[in-house]
Amino acid sequence: MKNLNGELLRSDFFLPEDAAAQINSSNLPERVIQFGEGNFLRAFVDWMIHQLNKQGKFNGRVVVVQPIAQGLAGKLNEQDGLYTLLLRGLQDGNPVEQKEIISSISRGINPYTDWDAYLKCAQNPAIEFVISNTTEAGIAYDENDRFDHEPPSSFPGKLAVYLYHRFQHFHGAPDKGMVIIPCELIDRNGDNLKEVILKLCDAWSLPQEFKSWVCNHNYFLNSLVDRVVTGYPKDEVTDLEKKLGYSDQLINTGEFFHLWVIEGPQELAKRLPFAEVGLNVIWTDDMAPYRTRKVRILNGAHTASVPAAFLYGLEEVGEMMDHEVLGKYVRQIVSDEIIPSIHLDKKMLTEFADSVIERFQNPYIRHYLISILLNSSSKFKARVLPSILEYQHLHCVLPEKLTFSLAALIAVYKDGKVAENGMQAKREKGEFVMKDDVPVLEFFGETWKAFDGSQESITAVVKTVLENAAIWGQDLNQVNKLTEKTADYLYQIVNDGMQVTVARLIRR
Repeated sequence: MKNLNGELLRSDFFLPEDAAAQINSSNLPERVIQFGEGNFLRAFVDWMIHQLNKQGKFNGRVVVVQPIAQGLAGKLNEQDGLYTLLLRGLQDGNPVEQKEIISSISRGINPYTDWDAYLKCAQNPAIEFVISNTTEAGIAYDENDRFDHEPPSSFPGKLAVYLYHRFQHFHGAPDKGMVIIPCELIDRNGDNLKEVILKLCDAWSLPQEFKSWVCNHNYFLNSLVDRVVTGYPKDEVTDLEKKLGYSDQLINTGEFFHLWVIEGPQELAKRLPFAEVGLNVIWTDDMAPYRTRKVRILNGAHTASVPAAFLYGLEEVGEMMDHEVLGKYVRQIVSDEIIPSIHLDKKMLTEFADSVIERFQNPYIRHYLISILLNSSSKFKARVLPSILEYQHLHCVLPEKLTFSLAALIAVYKDGKVAENGMQAKREKGEFVMKDDVPVLEFFGETWKAFDGSQESITAVVKTVLENAAIWGQDLNQVNKLTEKTADYLYQIVNDGMQVTVARLIRR
């Protein structure tokens, strides 16, 4: 992308006067191999490494491996690894935008067309870090993967071959192990990746010496990532390119907020000194509190509030936050019930919750409620149910609004009919398609058939739903008063409507 390389970088269009010197990183060595070239990593890890390089704290680049046959490696190479990142959001309540050309990527490799280039990276002593984001399903054992495939189909398979090639090339040298930091959104992602790698070693009959080297001289770190990345702005790219003054096929957008929690030895933080340049990266020996905070407050607030807001007739998170009734509903769920259910430092929880509320209000992010409703039952189990149970344990009563959110979730499936593309369901505003696992949709559809309009049949519906241990992991009818409370709220929703019912619930 030549118009990003020459004269433009020497202009003061949006960069400081020394931008050309900061961004000209072509002489820096490759120190990171990254599996995944998508929007998230380019707006998160690659942006962070760019910040380190600007201040001379890392002085290295990222070689990006395309994890599947179709991807962006070709476009990255056409643009010399450069792309524009536009961060947008609220700061002190005011809309703010920042634009920057990111130059931390050296090149992209498609291992499906250039396997040798991929293997040569394993021979580079300067490459010491592995980063990945290959979707939640990416860290999984594939029994059909083969060592002699070029490449193996799975990400763990590709990484196992990479590590074995490095082990052989450097004759098992202890100092040539890798620091491996997966960013996939699964709990204890590093531990899971290591387990799959070792399982592949056994399946492929790789030497015990190699397995020992993997275990003893490579770090598999668990990490937690948090930033909303909205990706390529297709609806506004024409106007953006006019403002920028150049064409960029890889423009990326995201929010300002970022958090990376890495569970690993403190000495590794000196090799990746993100905090020294003001980035919100936390190295810790226990990431569990940070995961609890994120899942219960950020994800939990979404999952607990969206069913009610959607049935109310709203469409987007921003609209929900600005709404006179639903905005209070969300905020009160977080402050009155989620935070009091978490047995962690309240200052840490409150500060994070404040940032979450501001992020939900970001006018640049269009987050549709129907998208958040995807797979709602499994999300509720992981994100909201623990807050209900812990609140009751700590305060000896059920949390009002979180219990109501369970009733609202059950109400979403009312009058639904399972079809090929999901469940065709209804709300006052019209029909919609509810997406979830087919057995879950079939279960809710069948359960609601017993409803005849009476309080007794509502209670029967709730009892049937709550006893489904396949969904909740336990029989929730055993939770004191949960069945009765949920049934009462559900009866109000069905008979009085969501708008009337939720208005009764909020503090004025």
